[in-house]
Amino acid sequence: MLKILFAGTPECAVPVLHAIAQKHHIVGILTRPPAAVGRSKKLIPSAVALATEVLKSEKRISPAAPLFTPEKLNKDVREAIAAVSPDVMVCFAYGKIFGQSMLDLFPLGAINIHPSLLPRWRGSTPVPAAILAGDTKTGVTVQQMALEMDAGDILAQCTIPLDGSETAESLLNLCAQKSADLTLSVLQKITDKTLSPMPQDHSAATFCGMLTKEMGLINWHNSAEEIDRRHRAFVPWPGTFTYKNNEKLSIQALAIAASENTQNAEPGTILTADKKNGILVQTGRGIISLIQLQRTGKKSLYWKDFLNGSAEFLTGKFNTSL
Repeated sequence: MLKILFAGTPECAVPVLHAIAQKHHIVGILTRPPAAVGRSKKLIPSAVALATEVLKSEKRISPAAPLFTPEKLNKDVREAIAAVSPDVMVCFAYGKIFGQSMLDLFPLGAINIHPSLLPRWRGSTPVPAAILAGDTKTGVTVQQMALEMDAGDILAQCTIPLDGSETAESLLNLCAQKSADLTLSVLQKITDKTLSPMPQDHSAATFCGMLTKEMGLINWHNSAEEIDRRHRAFVPWPGTFTYKNNEKLSIQALAIAASENTQNAEPGTILTADKKNGILVQTGRGIISLIQLQRTGKKSLYWKDFLNGSAEFLTGKFNTSL
């Protein structure tokens, strides 16, 4: 049984925390500080912090195991972590890069869980990146932590086929579930001293950056397939949106109605409301069906309810840019 420091913050890290707690001794948990949420700016603990409290109440993590929530990983924090004598650090989406002085605290090493098939999609948004690119497969990699982001030797991988229906939310949830068993297998190899690290092919690396709200604006000159990918990649955040007559409309659900052009219309043109498919919109190639829409400050509505009393909405076109 290994002594583990677990480092993670969001909900996707919780299944791995649960799995490790069943098989190993978690001597400490490192997570980001409580974050201000909503208009009230109320401070809410991270998903990992909340899960830790539950596991402590169930005696699956020792109540004495410290929960570290530092703003910075300074010398005092490192000394406090060293005091619990962890063998290994397991990290999944902690939210900060570790320096060498931190990595040196773990005699059996530090491992990181990354939801892509490294070296493809190094960076902070590998799940949306795979969907945006139309990848036919992705997966999970457990790697040795290195100073360069996501550049460590590969310890284990599992592949997840993609069928083009995934959202970033559903795919990240699947990656989180797959990560639990994969991480346990690596920890067993560390225990047995049978690890076989495989260096990454750095020449094959691709990279992904942070998402911004502005990236959710639909460019109707893109193809229906590209717009569909963008919509699925940005669930739940930043979402996709468009403008009509300077009014912002959030798109809650859409689908590809046709992959090729069937009418001679400008991109962004609202073609009709189809009884089966919803509000049909011309794109650069193909037609998109809008199924669920939301006006700013209003509730999300199914397209039929959205059009009630708003027949004029079906005239004109959407803006293709701000």
